[in-house]
Parts: sequence; structure tokens; C-alpha cells
Amino acid sequence: KHIQVLLAEVPFIGCAGLVVSDEMRVTIAAQAAFLLLGRGGSFGNLREVLVYPGHFVVPRGEAGAGGVVHEGRDVLAGQSWHRGQVIVAWDAVLEGAADPHDGANVVMHEFAHQLDQDTGAANGAPYVGRGALQQTWARVMNQEFDALRARLGRAEPSLIGPYAATNPAEFFAVSTELFFERPDALAAERPALFEQLKRCYRLDPASW
Repeated sequence: KHIQVLLAEVPFIGCAGLVVSDEMRVTIAAQAAFLLLGRGGSFGNLREVLVYPGHFVVPRGEAGAGGVVHEGRDVLAGQSWHRGQVIVAWDAVLEGAADPHDGANVVMHEFAHQLDQDTGAANGAPYVGRGALQQTWARVMNQEFDALRARLGRAEPSLIGPYAATNPAEFFAVSTELFFERPDALAAERPALFEQLKRCYRLDPASW
């Protein structure tokens, strides 16, 4: 039913000459719907999904010493904007769907950002409840984020890759991919993190 709602309410728009087929729409919506399976509701701000045939290039500007802005370009498989756009590369979508147990899924990653962005800019704090629930989420996620950075600093192996250490928003999105695709491994390595994600998504993929 979540898939049907996404397909009915959200336009899927092809970019760079891509003609979006029903197969593309259903494949993307089906993977996104996993995030709503237990939570219910919707991606509140989502207005459209933009689909490129392959990885796409976006400009990047970084402020350096003396306020000098250094311009560059990034090649991306996906993006999520708090204005309600999700952008994905179709080749990355297919790759993510081909192996549901590799822990890498661009659709789940970007739609996790949409959940995070329901109340503003992505900060790794989707709605999980109020009061003690919210406080526990913040405490555990901050501890887990700091622990990942510490492990990476010591060059220790980790199920959670280095991109998750970029900021709390990416930590949440990467953890979401692992939660749905490698739940047993995540539960074994980071049980406190897994427990918070269970409460966030209101289900347990390790039981499937």
C-alpha cells in the first residue's frame, strides 16, 4: 500500500534524457517503502523524485583560508533536499536492488534523509517520539557516532563505513542501509545502535 501511495502521489521525473518507465518507478518506490513499513505515515515533504540514467555531477564550493571559495564538482549516486526532492541514479538503484544483503542501497539512504528532513535540515534526528524517547535517541546516536570516528581514527575494522563519519545525518542514513540489509551483523556489532533504529522504524529486520 505504501508503494501504491508513493506512485500515486509523487511524480518521478527523468533527467538527462532518461524516460522513466513503470519498472523504474516501482523499483524505487518499493525500496523506499521499506522505511515506512513499521513507521506508517509518509515522507511528509517529498514532492518529486528525479532520476538520472547514471551517476550525476553537482558543483561544490568550499570556503578556504581568507574566505576564498574553492569550486569543484562531485559525482553522486543520490541526493536528498529538504525542499522535497530526492535525486537518484538509475544504475545505482539497480545495483542496490540486485543484492539486498550487501548493506548498500542508495534509495534507502536518500529516503532516510527525507525522514530526517521532515522538520528541517538533515541532522541525524528523525522523529522518534518526544521526551525520554528523543533524549535517549540523541544520547545513543551521538555516542555511536563518536565511537565510529574513534574506531576509524585507530584504523580498526568496522561494519559501518567511513562515509557515515562525515556528519550525524550521513551516520543515520548509512546506518539505515545496514539496518535493513545487514541487520544481524549490525545487531551483533552495534547493539545499542540497532535498538534505536528498531524503535525509529518500529520493526526488526533481523526477524525476517
